[in-house]
Amino acid sequence: MLELRGITAGYDRHHPVVRDVSLRVGDGEAVGLLGPSGCGKSTLAKVAALLHRPWSGTVHLAGEPARGFRHRAPREQRTRVGVVFQQPRLAADPRLTLRDLIAEPLRATGRARAADRETGELAAAVGLGGGLLARRPHEVSDGQLQRACLARALSLRPGLLICDEMTAMLDASTTAALVAVVEEYRRRTGAALLAVGHDRVLLRRWCDRVLEYPVTG
Repeated sequence: MLELRGITAGYDRHHPVVRDVSLRVGDGEAVGLLGPSGCGKSTLAKVAALLHRPWSGTVHLAGEPARGFRHRAPREQRTRVGVVFQQPRLAADPRLTLRDLIAEPLRATGRARAADRETGELAAAVGLGGGLLARRPHEVSDGQLQRACLARALSLRPGLLICDEMTAMLDASTTAALVAVVEEYRRRTGAALLAVGHDRVLLRRWCDRVLEYPVTG
């Protein structure tokens, strides 16, 4: 499903935070990427999700090379990947209600008619009650907002889900609930998972295999 070959990336060409990293996530496989904070894992996750262009190396999704990054990535490749980031308040538009936040990808891809029904189903799947959907990010907890961000990531039924420190800011019960949602989605769809984090115990329980960052070959 995902193959990264020789990725070098960052925000300053003279000081890349990712240097010559390669990894592979097979169809339906759950792979953990373990490493300390600040080592470049999140930048690599953004490259894998076509949200950050690397300076060198290649990204393959479902056997096809990436044909662009960010707004230049073709829709059929962008929608193959769902991403959940560590800090939901940085990933959510504060002007949107949780309902609109979840529905945003559906509407952006021409599925506005189905958005209301599917948004309700997604919200229920992640444990968000109907009353919460009318609230904006500042009116809900971090855990509730992260549930909405996970629902948004699943809305287009991606074949690959990237969870970048998804549970780092959450308590144990919310962590367990969100991991269960991801695993139920993967059971139903056969989706692959790249889980990025620094919690060795969680990743080893969650994933088929765990790679230590940096990884090569």
